[in-house]
Amino acid sequence: MWKWLHPYAKADRAYQLCNTLLPYFAVVTVVCMIVGWVWGLAYAPADYQQKDSYRIIFIHVPSAILSMGAYSSMAIAAVIALVWQLRNAELAVIAIAPVGACVTAIALITGAAWGKPMWGAWWVWDARLTSELILLFLYLGVLSLYHAFEDKKAAGRAACILAIVGVINLPIIHFSVEWWNTLHQGATITKFDTKAIDPSMFWPLMVNIVAFAAFVGTVTLIRLKNEILQREKHRPWVRQMLERG
Repeated sequence: MWKWLHPYAKADRAYQLCNTLLPYFAVVTVVCMIVGWVWGLAYAPADYQQKDSYRIIFIHVPSAILSMGAYSSMAIAAVIALVWQLRNAELAVIAIAPVGACVTAIALITGAAWGKPMWGAWWVWDARLTSELILLFLYLGVLSLYHAFEDKKAAGRAACILAIVGVINLPIIHFSVEWWNTLHQGATITKFDTKAIDPSMFWPLMVNIVAFAAFVGTVTLIRLKNEILQREKHRPWVRQMLERG
């Protein structure tokens, strides 16, 4: 079942895969980001209660979703690294961590900017806000743990273990608005049956979610290429590639 992973245990094959995928992710990022931002910020109708201030949703919601999506991807890569002993999966964990941290920081900052006019405060110790902040600390913890060891094999193993343990925070973030009485509003795009969001707002939001997902993929692929080159810099295939370039 997992035989398709085996060729990518080789660093050169993984590097080639990154080169193949990168242009597609980059194009989707640029196109969807331009379309989504123009559509959402300029042409979507104003909300009947929040007026134009709600438009931050087109940045906040995609960044919040991708903060959890990136962590899920990092945890999956960590499982693959530990179970199948694939070093490139371990490098993927390290490549994703700073990207996920940046997206999480964007979610927190835009959430604070949205919360100020709605709640009257930049920050409250709301269940979802607090668990999202913990997610940022988990990303930073994975990075810090990896760079704390001189032995990169031990560092990668420790970072992978922390990434897997931190998965427990994801359902807390998602279900916090249902488990506790919080200021944060409930789900919107997941409640299709109740029409929680108007289609004129829903579709530009979906385009922006795709844009953020492609952006995370693009930057992760660039970082993974750099991590592979850094780890394999003494290998003949790297020297040959540099000579040709």
